[in-house]
Amino acid sequence: MIRLNLVLLAAVIASAFYLVHTQYESRRLYTALDRAQAQSRKLDAEHEQLQVQKRAQATPARVQMLASRQLQMRPVTPGITQYVTVFEAQPQPATPSNPPQRRTP
Repeated sequence: MIRLNLVLLAAVIASAFYLVHTQYESRRLYTALDRAQAQSRKLDAEHEQLQVQKRAQATPARVQMLASRQLQMRPVTPGITQYVTVFEAQPQPATPSNPPQRRTP
């Protein structure tokens, strides 16, 4: 009978240690999850702030100002516009003295 009591006592102690261990793991995982969620919220806020800054940097007025000041570009006017047209030569008929030419890409 004493052996059975000792075995049952060992089983109760083992289950108590296992219960304490699982509660500790549960708390540790919960705090890790809470930290990850807090970091996620922080990164989301930072992402929103960066999106706002990006939209502010890409306004047409700012792009126009940078183009004129830093790149020294100016608006297009018909007086300074040059139009380029490309004329393709008519293909010559193939003759023995004038073999067909291959186009290279």
